[in-house]
Amino acid sequence: MKALVTGIGGFAGSHLAEYLLAQGLEVCGILLPGEATTNLDAVKHCLTLHEADLTDAGGVCQVVEEERPDLVYHLAAQAAVSKSWEDPASTMIINIMSQLNLLQAVLAANIRPRILIVGSYEEYGSLRPEELPAKETSPLHPTNPYGVSKIAQDMMGYQYFSSHGLCCVRVRPFNHLGPRQSETFVAPSFAKQVAEAEAGLREPVVRVGNLEAERDFTDVRDIVRGYYLALLHGEAGDVYNLGSGRATSVQCILDFFLAHAKIGLSVEQDPSLIRPLDVPMSVCDFSKLKDRTGWEPEIPLERTLSDVLEYWRNKVAPIASGLKPRYI
Repeated sequence: MKALVTGIGGFAGSHLAEYLLAQGLEVCGILLPGEATTNLDAVKHCLTLHEADLTDAGGVCQVVEEERPDLVYHLAAQAAVSKSWEDPASTMIINIMSQLNLLQAVLAANIRPRILIVGSYEEYGSLRPEELPAKETSPLHPTNPYGVSKIAQDMMGYQYFSSHGLCCVRVRPFNHLGPRQSETFVAPSFAKQVAEAEAGLREPVVRVGNLEAERDFTDVRDIVRGYYLALLHGEAGDVYNLGSGRATSVQCILDFFLAHAKIGLSVEQDPSLIRPLDVPMSVCDFSKLKDRTGWEPEIPLERTLSDVLEYWRNKVAPIASGLKPRYI
């Protein structure tokens, strides 16, 4: 089978590409024009890559018509909650129009692939303690523009299943982390700061936002395996949560990095990292997907965080070798 991955050059997209290749699939993907392919270095020779702006309907149609995939994994999105606060309009346009163009391109090509629509735990927003862990039937109370855009994508997937008969399977992944994730997210932000401080490239201080928030963290490599199983075995039109089922505080994530740092570090709160509204706790009930496919997370959080820290140490090392350390 041939799989098309949008956002293939990104964090989750690159891990998904590797996983799909390991399953014996032919894999093609869509990159933004000029987008770096560093995340794909290990497998790029096995991929067919196209450059297209997903908000350009014509470009998307051209790729879909040329590739005519059996499976479509739609991962491309503006995924940073912080950026959605800064520029809600572009978040809505990118996330909603990109998916609309993709689904219309599938219809125009007259093909019927299975399509994975990637939503987010941010759709649930702020649930009351008695409503946790979040089930697929929990109310949707988004607290930021990104969450609103993801609800639109989620419901659009259902609408195209209902109205056009497209085989759209919807998923709502909770927080996932691992190597290659942007430093705009909390765990890689901490890891990068630790790695830079160890190399003497910054003062030995980790700047943080809200440490009290509790989130459901899962390794991205477990998440993409869940995407694969959900699309192959999930029911068309239905929706599935993916997560660990455990809430971990941001403070615990920070404590791990501080404990594994090679130097002593202090911590300072940075007001610019505090969101206008931050949900106190999010945690997932993934039993529906487990019952359907047998999926459950396998990688311990400690291993994930260790991998994230080593990833940033390796990224910082070449920079540090060419610069005189400022803080040693």
